[in-house]
Amino acid sequence: MPSALRVGIRRVIVAVLLVTTAIVAANVPESRADPGPGSPVPSADPFYRFGGSLTGTAPGTVLRSRPMSFRTPTLTTPITGSQVLYRTTDQFGRGVATVATVLRPLTPGPTKLVSYHMAYDALGSQCDPSYTLSGGYTNGTATAEQGVIAGYLAAGYTVVVPDYEGEKLEWTIGRQSGYAALDGIRAAQRFLRLPTSTPVGLVGYSGGSIPTQWGAEIAPKYAPELRIIGVAAGGLPVDLAHNLPYINGSPDWAGVIPALIVAYRRTYALDTSSFLSPRGEQTAQQVSALCISQFASKYPGLTSADMVRRPYTGLLDVPQVVRAINDNIMGSQGTPRAPLFLAVGHYNAIGDTLMITGDVIGLAHKYCSRGVDVTYAQYDGLKHQQAFAAFEPQAFQYLAERFGDVPTRSNCATIPRGNSLAPTPVP
Repeated sequence: MPSALRVGIRRVIVAVLLVTTAIVAANVPESRADPGPGSPVPSADPFYRFGGSLTGTAPGTVLRSRPMSFRTPTLTTPITGSQVLYRTTDQFGRGVATVATVLRPLTPGPTKLVSYHMAYDALGSQCDPSYTLSGGYTNGTATAEQGVIAGYLAAGYTVVVPDYEGEKLEWTIGRQSGYAALDGIRAAQRFLRLPTSTPVGLVGYSGGSIPTQWGAEIAPKYAPELRIIGVAAGGLPVDLAHNLPYINGSPDWAGVIPALIVAYRRTYALDTSSFLSPRGEQTAQQVSALCISQFASKYPGLTSADMVRRPYTGLLDVPQVVRAINDNIMGSQGTPRAPLFLAVGHYNAIGDTLMITGDVIGLAHKYCSRGVDVTYAQYDGLKHQQAFAAFEPQAFQYLAERFGDVPTRSNCATIPRGNSLAPTPVP
């Protein structure tokens, strides 16, 4: 993202926060609740650890909670909420714990719950949304998304923001992210004593589209009691076997390549010593505790071939890597019941410089063929980060219409077949 555009977005979002603060200052008392600036990062904060047994504990159970204040490192607001540690499920069905931030709306009214999924794309715990929203850390994307969250609060929505990558920061892992999102909703409902009939919307862009889409996909079986009325996901990484060749050598996104290996090593216990080259091991180590804003563009020209040793010529030659990717192809594990808004930028013939336009079209077409109500939007001429600004207001309107029982404007009849999302053959 050009620096001038980044600065402009930051100023707009800060202005939104300031206006929101001014509107509610008379009605919401300021709190000095912990955590806040100067608090330890989540990996060093005992609140985030649960040492007891989770056997027999229902998903979504609140294990502990504490108050928090909604702030940035430089801006304090009167908006307060709570952090809840709750039981969820990992990629392999085991009980684990993670944290969600629960924020009440700024105006009274019927409860409308939005699960907002930040694109924190993290390998280090300082990037966790719960830490960001309490003023511990930020970057341009996080600041923008915090402003969007403030907009939902000002419009009367209750918002829950899960740390969906979990304690180990397992980035891009599909089912696990979806479980964390759905259990975060359950935890928020229990913490706020809301009925399961409370209407819920899911929304997220880029990395945040992972818990959004996967949450919608697995909800009918994993959390059938939730009343999900609408889902908005933008900039989706549908099948990373297609994204890897696209960002190969990219000046802006090549740093994602070693970061994916770190995430897969954590989740699937990959034996990376059997295929990483010395340079591959070095770059993986360098990014292993960073946020995406710190690594995405730091390795311009890096290729998949640079990451591996002989006899491999790229990461898609490695059976372990291909199996991990195939385990996270969107649309492969279920069919959403809720109506979907799916969107993506389209800057060049392939995609938005990071995501594959044809993959998102393929996912939309697959869901349409299964009877899902899908609205697809394409932002021609926009790169991935630019499309964020186009997506967020459309997503807000889409969810507002779903909460308002406005009929959908599905365009399934005109969505082409798109790319095949069949698993990549394992070498």
